[in-house]
Amino acid sequence: MSPTLILSLIAGYFVILIVIALLTSRKATSESFFVANRNAPWYMVAFAMIGTSLSGVTFISVPGMVQAQSWSYMAVVMGYTVGYLVIGLVLMPLYYRLRLMSIYGYLEQRFGFWSYKTGALFFLISRAAGSALRLYLVAGVLQLAVFDDMGVPFVVTVIVSIMLIYLYTFRGGLKTILWTDTFQTLAMLTCVGVSIYLVSSELNLGFADLVRTVKESDMSQIYFSDIKDDKFFWKQFASGAFITIVMTGLDQDLMQKNLSCRSLGDAQKNMFWFTIVIVFVNILFLTLGVLLYKFAAEKGIQLPTNAAGKIIGDDVFPLLATEHFTLFAGIIFILGIVAVTYASADSALTALTTSFCVDFLSIQQYPEKKQTQLRQLTHLGFSVVLIVIILIFRAINDQSLITAVFKLAGYTYGPLLGLFSFGIMTSRMLREPLVLPVCIAAPLLTLLINANSEAWLGGYKFGFEILLLNGLLTFLGLLAISRSAVPEAVPELNPAR
Repeated sequence: MSPTLILSLIAGYFVILIVIALLTSRKATSESFFVANRNAPWYMVAFAMIGTSLSGVTFISVPGMVQAQSWSYMAVVMGYTVGYLVIGLVLMPLYYRLRLMSIYGYLEQRFGFWSYKTGALFFLISRAAGSALRLYLVAGVLQLAVFDDMGVPFVVTVIVSIMLIYLYTFRGGLKTILWTDTFQTLAMLTCVGVSIYLVSSELNLGFADLVRTVKESDMSQIYFSDIKDDKFFWKQFASGAFITIVMTGLDQDLMQKNLSCRSLGDAQKNMFWFTIVIVFVNILFLTLGVLLYKFAAEKGIQLPTNAAGKIIGDDVFPLLATEHFTLFAGIIFILGIVAVTYASADSALTALTTSFCVDFLSIQQYPEKKQTQLRQLTHLGFSVVLIVIILIFRAINDQSLITAVFKLAGYTYGPLLGLFSFGIMTSRMLREPLVLPVCIAAPLLTLLINANSEAWLGGYKFGFEILLLNGLLTFLGLLAISRSAVPEAVPELNPAR
C-alpha cells in the first residue's frame, strides 16, 4: 500500500469525524461535555461503548497473541460477564442515586477529602498511562506503514494523531463522542468481519470449514490443567471479572457514558446488551488470530521475531495486512485500526478532562464561560500528557502490549478496587491522612511479591490476577487505618433506596 493512499484514507476518515463534531457540538455546555445532558439513548451508549472498551490493543494484540497464549484470553472474556453483572446491579444503582458527574465523588461522600482525591488521582494515572499505551500501538503501525517511508519522525506522528483527537472533541465532549464512537464502532466491526471473510477466502474456507479449522487448531486451546500456569482458566476468569469491575465500573471513562443515559433502567439495559456483544466480538478477534497464523504458514511467510527467536505477536496482523494481503484487505485493516483506536482514545481524553475538572478544579462553582475556558485548557493539557507518555513507552517497552496494559492496570487500579470495595462492603470510616500512603504502599508490596512469587509460592506465577492481590492488600491496609463509624457520620448509600 502506498503512503499516499493510506494518508488519503485517514484524511477522509477524519473529515467525517469533524463533520459529526460540528453538527453535535452546537450550543454545547459543560453538562453536555461531561454527561451529554443525561438524555442519551441506551442503545446508542451500548453500541458506542464497544469501540471504547476494545481499542487498538484488542484489534492487533488479541489476534497476535493466539500463537503463544492460544485462546486462554477467552477465559478473561468470560470473566467479563460476571464483572458487568456486578457493575449493573451494584455500582450503577449507587452512581445514579447519588447523581454523580464524576464517580469518585462517591469516595468523598463515603469517606472524605483524601479518599476522594486519592481515588481520582489513581484514575488519572491509570487512564493516562493505559490510553497512551493503546495510542502508541497505532502510532507505531502508522509509522511503519506510512511515515517511515516519508522520513517523518515518530514524535510528529504521535503529535498529529493526538491533536486530531483534540480537534474533534474539545467542544462537544461526551455529547459528540457518543456519535463519533457509534460511527467508529460500526466501522471497526465491519472491518473485523470483512477481514475474517477475506482471509477465509484466501484459505478456501467456507463457514463450516472455518469453524472446524478454528476448533481443531492447537491455537484455540483453553488451559484447565495447572493452577500454577498463568494461563489457567479459573485464574484468568477471576481476573477478567475484577478487571472489568475496576477498568469499567470504577473507571470514569466507561462509566461516564453510562451516566449519560436517561435513567438507571436504561443504563442497565445498555450494560446487558453490551455484555453479550462484547463476548461475541472477542470471539471474532480470536478467530481472526487463528486464521492469520494459518495464512502465514500456508503461504510460507516469515513472521517477525525478537532477539530470542519468538514471534512478535503485535506485528503479525499489521505485517500481513499491509504487505501480504490484497489492496482492499489492507485498506480494511487501516480503517479498522484507526476506528477502534480513536473510539477508545477520544473517550479517554474526555474522561481525563472530566475527572480533573470536577475532582480537582471543582469546575461547577464557576460560571459557564469560566468553565468552558478551564475545560478546554485541561483538555489540551492532557493531550500533551498523552504525547509525553507515548514517547516514554516507546523507549522502554519490550513485551506484548496487551500484557503490558493489563499488568499496568493491576498496579494502578488495585487501590481503586480496595477503596470502593471497602466503602461498599464495610461501614467503617478511615483515618483520612493515611489513605494515600496505604494506596501507594499496596502496589509497591504487590510488585515485590510478584517479583518473587515463584521462589516464595512454590513456582506460582501471577497473571492478570495480580489486580486481586493489589486490591486485597489495599483493603487490608485500609482496614488497619479504619475506625468504627459514628452512625450519623456515615452517609446512607444503600443503592436499593
